[in-house]
Amino acid sequence: MTKIKFCGLTRDEDIVYANELLPDYIGFVFVPQSRRYISPEKARVLKKKLDSNIFTVGIFSNENPEIIVQLLNDGTLDMAQLHGDENAEYIRCLRTFTEKPLVQAFKINCANDIELAKNSCADFVLLDASEGGSGKVFDWTLIKNFSRPFFLAGGLTIHNVADAVTELQPYALDVSSGIESNGCKDKNKMREFIGAVVQAKNEQ
Repeated sequence: MTKIKFCGLTRDEDIVYANELLPDYIGFVFVPQSRRYISPEKARVLKKKLDSNIFTVGIFSNENPEIIVQLLNDGTLDMAQLHGDENAEYIRCLRTFTEKPLVQAFKINCANDIELAKNSCADFVLLDASEGGSGKVFDWTLIKNFSRPFFLAGGLTIHNVADAVTELQPYALDVSSGIESNGCKDKNKMREFIGAVVQAKNEQ
């Protein structure tokens, strides 16, 4: 079954929605420039309210590795997702201090981006549009034959997620703006998104 990640949760009610709908992952954004940014202190509070069956993913960009390691090792996060210029040396540094899974994000514009993603030393890769969090879809034909498990992000909604599941067979779907209304997470859209994924899998 394709896994689902609801990214960019910031409020207590977002956690209530997640606990009701039970996605596989939820994401906390620790990138200050993002409108979905939350502090580590807020993330710790929300984590305590989250169903223990849901894994937490921290989204970072060129962050001090010590901060990431602390959030992973104190139980706030189950995984770290890297969206900056982190390289193999950076990932190896993180592995020195934590055994938690690491996800490296790639902006997909051309075939060279695909090769970089294939060769990543992270546990997983995330394939995204050039403007992450913008709600824009990239050219999926570039990843038709992608050879390793990946998180798919970039412009996913209830209207295109079935095609994503059937055409690309991603390990997981990462959605943020596609489950929002007026900049906030919308429980109905979250529910409809999960329903569309389940239906697509059942029809295969």
